[in-house]
Amino acid sequence: MKIVIINSGSSSIKYQLLEMPSGEVICSGMIDRIGLEGSNLTYVTSSTKLEETLSIPNHKVGLEKIANLLMDEKIGVIKSTDEIEAVGHRVVHGGSDFTNTVRITEDVKEKIKQLFDLAPLHNPANLQGITVAEEIFKSAQQVAVFDTAFHQTIPVVAHQYPIPKHLFTDSKIRLYGFHGTSHKYVSQKAIDYLKQNTKLLGSKIITIHLGNGCSMTAIKDGKSIDHTLGFGPMNGLIMGTRSGDVDQSVIFYLVNTLGYSLDAVNTMLQKQSGMLGLTGYSDLRDIESRAESGDTDCQLALAMNAYRIKKYIGSYAAVLNGLEAIVFTAGIGENSSYIRKLVCTDMDYFGLQLDASKNETRSKEIREINTADSKTKILVIPTNEEVEIAKQVFELLNN
Repeated sequence: MKIVIINSGSSSIKYQLLEMPSGEVICSGMIDRIGLEGSNLTYVTSSTKLEETLSIPNHKVGLEKIANLLMDEKIGVIKSTDEIEAVGHRVVHGGSDFTNTVRITEDVKEKIKQLFDLAPLHNPANLQGITVAEEIFKSAQQVAVFDTAFHQTIPVVAHQYPIPKHLFTDSKIRLYGFHGTSHKYVSQKAIDYLKQNTKLLGSKIITIHLGNGCSMTAIKDGKSIDHTLGFGPMNGLIMGTRSGDVDQSVIFYLVNTLGYSLDAVNTMLQKQSGMLGLTGYSDLRDIESRAESGDTDCQLALAMNAYRIKKYIGSYAAVLNGLEAIVFTAGIGENSSYIRKLVCTDMDYFGLQLDASKNETRSKEIREINTADSKTKILVIPTNEEVEIAKQVFELLNN
């Protein structure tokens, strides 16, 4: 079964064409920096590696470009869209309606749309991906895999907010959690690795997903028990354009004293804050480059970013009552030795001892970057949400 996987992030699209159930990757690639000057496109097959810098103003243009490459006469991997039996879509917010992978219907699309306000940077892009895929792959079954599903195991003590109870019971206002597909994939890889390399009986792991969007999960025995993102994907860690945690009273001050509208505050916290608000740049590669050149705003922003991650490591180590490993993953987590060094410095109390030379090593494989005597493993595990999505799509369509 040939399955196309579309993973639309807030400023990126990752895609893969896989043969299932073997998991063979026929084609893969991504577009990043969507909406920014100079988007980067990659397209990789067994015989072709295309890298291109071009203008991709939005997700629709990006998805159309990917479809054209898949069917290109010279470098394409399919002759007809009829070869594709299923398209799996990452959808960020499933709310209380979706706790499992589902076939996409008009009703499913309408419910995804109703959740736009809770994930305004993601669900619109996810739905657009579904709409474009329906137009291109007309005979394929469209399937949605939800980021929130993995976090359904978070206990009520952690997922209910201390606000009037009727808002929880009647309006389903609670912590949902996000990046679940990534956290599930890398945590299982980490558990398998630890079982092979340690005398692991249970597992107490913190997974740290760092990209344009960022989140952390406390995972005990393979299950999510707490998570930094909540009702919507904008709190917790400092992100590319999202603020992460702020004091709620700041919002009221902006509205009541400074005269901002609620829409303006929402736009500020979602699209104008985080690393962009601190430095003028949202791409960490730009920020690191400027920090190394002496830009003090960029240096401070990186320090703040790492400080927030450290706070949550401490919090989640307490929740787990122990810690066997922390896992860095996603674009920044896998590639930024700068951030990993900032996070792991002065964390001796938690048994974290970073090996400086290992930290600088780049690899597409699972790797330890801790010293030999470190009590807690520091792992870098490349995420592969697309493979996890393909597994779930295949299982759904074959049951």
